[in-house]
Amino acid sequence: MSSASTRRILVVAPHADDETLGCGGTIARRAAEGCEVHVAVVTGHGATPHPLWPASLWDRIRGEARRAVEVLGVHRLHFEEVPAALVADQPVWQLNKAIGALVESIQPDVLYAPFPFDLHKDHREVFHALSVAWRTSSPTGRKLRAVYCYEVPSETHWNAPYLEAGFLPNVWVEISAHLETKLRALACYESQIRPAPDARSIDAVRALAVWRGSQQAMAAAEAFVAIRLLE
Repeated sequence: MSSASTRRILVVAPHADDETLGCGGTIARRAAEGCEVHVAVVTGHGATPHPLWPASLWDRIRGEARRAVEVLGVHRLHFEEVPAALVADQPVWQLNKAIGALVESIQPDVLYAPFPFDLHKDHREVFHALSVAWRTSSPTGRKLRAVYCYEVPSETHWNAPYLEAGFLPNVWVEISAHLETKLRALACYESQIRPAPDARSIDAVRALAVWRGSQQAMAAAEAFVAIRLLE
């Protein structure tokens, strides 16, 4: 794999805040190491009136996202306009084309994707669209040296126990020096975080980082499922 200082990383978030919840500490660490980190948020209001939320909601959330990724040191934040909560209703070819064009435009060496068995269908559909984009039948797919799935509190752990695969990590990234940065970024999402003991609370996210770290004798960590690792 190329050196950390030259790697281009893409974190694909179905919704704004997934990137910080799932891998905010890793983003901050890699950015500090000199990597070019991109974050892409797939969903938004969409081109037509949304059946659930007004367009003004995305003005607020996207403002929060811009502040959060600035805290993390992200090189560039990208927004797509697939309607939130309606990703599964989009024609498959259309979603695959949009996600593929996104990945192709950034040309990452490393990709972070949502876990395919998260409860939220938006997460699942984004994963499957990404799995088309990272196929090695294309130059863009062949360029990807590593693909990881991240966990999102309140989504990854709410799937049907024993009926679907659970999140069993095989990669841990130490974020001891970057946990507070992750939590500061998460605090930017004032409209999305909840008071403790909610899974999306600052306290719960800190506890998860400490728990994941303890599994590998680290003070704090984020855990991932590796889909591809090429040396």
